[in-house]
Amino acid sequence: MGSLLLGAICAIAIPLEAAERIYFNYGPLRLSIRVDSLEEFARDGTINQELAFYLGDVNPEQRQQFREALLQRSELNPVQLYRFFKTSIGEDILEGIGQLIRTPGGRNGKYPLRGALFQAASDSEGLTLLNFLRKFPTDIQLDTDEIFAVAEKVQRAVEVTAALVEKVSQLSDRKARKDRPVNFAALPDLRVRGSYGVEKQVLTLRDESRDRTLTVYLYKPQRWRPEKTPVVIMSHGLGSRPKDFSARAEHLASHGYFVALPQHPGSDLTRFQETLAGYYRDIFSLDEFVDRPLDISFIIDELQKRDRTEFEGRLNLEEVGVLGHSFGGYTALAVAGAQIDFDNLKKSCDAPDWDPNLSLLLQCRALALPRKNYNFKDPRVKAVIAVNPVNSSIFGPQGLSQIQIPVLVVAGSYDPATPAVFEQIRSFPWLSTPNKYLAVAEGQAHVDFSQLDAGASQLLNSLPNLTFPDPILIDNYADAMGLAFFEVYVADDANYSSYLQSSYAAYLSRENIFKLYLVDSASATEIVRALAKFNLNN
Repeated sequence: MGSLLLGAICAIAIPLEAAERIYFNYGPLRLSIRVDSLEEFARDGTINQELAFYLGDVNPEQRQQFREALLQRSELNPVQLYRFFKTSIGEDILEGIGQLIRTPGGRNGKYPLRGALFQAASDSEGLTLLNFLRKFPTDIQLDTDEIFAVAEKVQRAVEVTAALVEKVSQLSDRKARKDRPVNFAALPDLRVRGSYGVEKQVLTLRDESRDRTLTVYLYKPQRWRPEKTPVVIMSHGLGSRPKDFSARAEHLASHGYFVALPQHPGSDLTRFQETLAGYYRDIFSLDEFVDRPLDISFIIDELQKRDRTEFEGRLNLEEVGVLGHSFGGYTALAVAGAQIDFDNLKKSCDAPDWDPNLSLLLQCRALALPRKNYNFKDPRVKAVIAVNPVNSSIFGPQGLSQIQIPVLVVAGSYDPATPAVFEQIRSFPWLSTPNKYLAVAEGQAHVDFSQLDAGASQLLNSLPNLTFPDPILIDNYADAMGLAFFEVYVADDANYSSYLQSSYAAYLSRENIFKLYLVDSASATEIVRALAKFNLNN
C-alpha cells in the first residue's frame, strides 16, 4: 500500500521539465540567473561570469555561507511532507509562499512548490535549496517587491516586539519601585516543590452527547489539605499532549492542588501524527474550537459526580482554575467567558497583505464554523492563566471584554507562533476584568526547544546570534507565578498577594540575563499608548 501511494504521488509530482532560470526584478532592471550557475558554484566553488555579477562584491566568508546554504540538507519524510502540505494549514502556507515564488506569467507557485519539495525530499541527495531549484518544474519568477515587503514586515515585527517588551519592562520596573516592600528571601520559595506529595491517576471519560472519549491524567496530592482542595485543569496546545505539562501539574499537586490534564483528541499530537500517516485530511478537527472548551466543563461535571465516592468529597469544584497553552490558551479564555467575534476574525483573515502573525493560520480556520453565538462560559471557572494564547483575532476587543474573572496572560519575547506583539501585548488592554496581569518572559519561545527532535534542534543551533534561556529558568518563572495566581484567586488565600507584584518578578529574575516582567491593569493605559505609536491598537 505504501509503495502504491508513493508511486501515485510521484506520478503527480514529477516535473516534465526543470527550472532553468530564476528571474527577478531589481529596481528598473529585470535580472536572471541560470540554475546551472548555482549548481556549479555549489559543487566546487566556481564563480562563472554570470554569477560574478552577483557575487563580485561579496567577501569569501559570505560566499562560503551562501554555498553551504545551497547544500544544507533537511531530513524530512517525503510522504509526510506531502501530506502536511495537503492539509488546510499546509495549503495556506504554500499559498503565501507561492505569492513570492511564482511561475512564468506571474501565477502563484503553490502547486509547483509542493511538487518540488516532495521530489527533492524523495531524491537521494535530499531536500536542499539547490535540489529544490532543480526539481521546480518551470522557470522561477521571484516577486522581489513582495519579498522585500514581507522581509520589511518581519523586521518591523521584530523591532516592534523589542520596543513593546522594553515598554513592559519599564512599566514593570516602575511598578516594582512603588510596590509594598517585601523580603521575598524570607518568604516560602514558590519555585520549590511543596510538601503534599504527588499521586497519579488516569481516567477514561465518555461524553455520549458528543460521541467523544477523553483520556484525563490526574495529579493529586498524597495528603489532602485540611480545607477543600483547589482544582486546576490544564489544556494543551495544538499538536501537543498532556505529558508536556506534567512537571507543571506535579508542582501544583505538591502544593496541595488536584490537577486534571485532558487530552483533546481532535487536536493533540496523536491527531497530528495520524494526519501525517494519512488517516486524516487535517491536523486538527474544526470542531475543536467548540469541543475543547466543552471538554473543560465536561471534566468538571464528571469530577463532581465522582468527588464523594472517589475523592472523599474534598474537591472544591465551584471555584476551578484553568491553565491553557496556545490553542489551550484559547480554550481557557473561552471557558472564562470570551466569545468568538466572527466579524473581527473575518476582517483579520481577509486582509490583503501578508501578516507576520502566524497564529492566524489556526484562527482563520474558525471562519468555517456555523455563524452563531458561542457561549462557553462556565461559572465554576473562577480564574484562568493563558500562556501564549491564540486569541486576538478570534475574540477581538469585544469578545475578550466579556471576561469578568481574574486572568493572567503570559507572553514570550521569542514566540514565533503566537507573537507577543500581536497575540498578548496587544490584546491585554482589551480585557475588562479589573484583576488582570500580563507576564512577559524574555527568551520564552512558545515551546521548550530542548524537547524538540534532533532535526529541529540542529536547525535552531545553526541560526546565528540566537540564544535561548535554560528551560529550567522558564519553568521556575511559570511554577512560581502560576502557584501564586491560583493561590490568590482559586484557593482564596490573600497571603499570596505579595507574590503578584512586579517586585516579585524582578526578584525571580534578578540574577538572570533573561528577565521576567509583570504588570497589572494599572499599566493597561500606558500599553495602549505604546501600541498606538505602532498603529497596533486594533
